[in-house]
Amino acid sequence: MNSSARQGLWNTLVLLMLLLSQCAYAAGNTIVIGQAIDLSSPNGSIGRDYVAGIKTYFDSINASGGINGKHIQYIVRDDQGQPELAVGITNELIARDKADFLFGGVGDDVTDAILESPAFKRSGQILYAPLTGAIRPKETHVLFWRPNYRQEIQYIFSYFVKVGIKDIGVAYQDSPANQDAYRSLLTEIQGQRMKLTGTAHIAGDGNQIAGEAGRLSQSKPGFVVVIADTIATGLFLKEFRKSNPQTFVAGTSLINLATLRELAGVQAVRWTVFSQVVPNPNSGASMIQAEHLSMMKKYRDEAVSSLTLEGFAAAKALAKMIQQSKHANHLALQEMPTLNANIDLGGISIVCSPSTNRLSTYLDIALFTKGNDLMF
Repeated sequence: MNSSARQGLWNTLVLLMLLLSQCAYAAGNTIVIGQAIDLSSPNGSIGRDYVAGIKTYFDSINASGGINGKHIQYIVRDDQGQPELAVGITNELIARDKADFLFGGVGDDVTDAILESPAFKRSGQILYAPLTGAIRPKETHVLFWRPNYRQEIQYIFSYFVKVGIKDIGVAYQDSPANQDAYRSLLTEIQGQRMKLTGTAHIAGDGNQIAGEAGRLSQSKPGFVVVIADTIATGLFLKEFRKSNPQTFVAGTSLINLATLRELAGVQAVRWTVFSQVVPNPNSGASMIQAEHLSMMKKYRDEAVSSLTLEGFAAAKALAKMIQQSKHANHLALQEMPTLNANIDLGGISIVCSPSTNRLSTYLDIALFTKGNDLMF
C-alpha cells in the first residue's frame, strides 16, 4: 500500500471514529419518549390533538436547551385504536428505539393490552398519562395524569343535584373502551339515589340509534349522561334533539368538542355540558394557559383544544419530574411518588404521592352557549 493510500485509509478511520464518538455523545444526551396512539381511526382526532400538545411542549423545551441539558426525541406511531397494534408498537419502542419513557394512548382497551403484554412487564416501564379514566391498582405500572371516570361523573352530577334534578337517562355505547366509565356511572347513580328513567344503547345504523334516542326521550329524563366516543355521541345527539331539543345532555372529557359540533350540528349541541380535566384552552388566565396558547401559535398551525392543553400539561409534568429526579428514564416515575412532592405547572398542580397513581384532580365544566361558543 503506497503512502497516499495509507493516508486515505487513515483519514477514513479518523472520520469513522469521530462519527461514532458523536453518536455516542448524542445517545448519552437524548431522552427518548415513545408513544403508541390512535391517529387515524374515526376517533383519531383525540389522539392527534393530544400529540399536538405534547409535541408543542417538547419542541419548546428543546429550543431552550432540553431537560437538564438532554434533548428530547419524541417518537409517535399510529396504533389506529387497535390493542394488538398498540402492543406491537410498544414492544418496538422498548426493544428497538430504547425508549426511556412511554406515553399512553387512547382508551381502556388499548391501555390494558399494553399493561398486560409480557414485553412491557419485563421492561419495568411505567405507562405514563394514557387518555383513560379507568381505575387501576396503585401497584399497576401506570401513572395517570387525569382524574378517573367516577370523579368526572361525580363532578357532572353535582351541577344537576344542586338544582334538584335527580331523574337521569343514560346513552351508552357498549365497547371495551367504555365499560369502566359505564360501571362508574351506574355505581354513582345508585350512590346518589338517583332515578334511572331509561337507557339508550348506541350501536348499529342511524335507524337503530333514532329508535333508542326516541325511547329515551319518552322516559322524560331530567338530564342525560352519554358514555360514548365522539362519533357515537354526535349521532345520538342528532337523533335525540329531534324529539327533545332542550333537555341537558352531559358527557365526559374524552369527547372532541369541535368534532362533535361539526358532526351533530350547532342546534344539537345546545344544552350540552362536558366535564373537563383542564381549564379553558382559549383563555390565557393562568401561566400554563398562556404558555400553551403562545407555544401552539409558534409551533403548530392548528386550533387549540382541551386535548392539546392536556397533552401540553402532561408533557410539562413529565419534564418537571425528570428535572427533579436523579434519573432520566422510567425510574424517575418510580421515584417521584416517594417524594410526596407538589409540583405547580402554572395554574394546575400535580401531586406525587405513594397513596395514588393519579397526578391531577383538576376538574371543570364546559357548556355550549346559545351562540354555540364554549363557556367554562
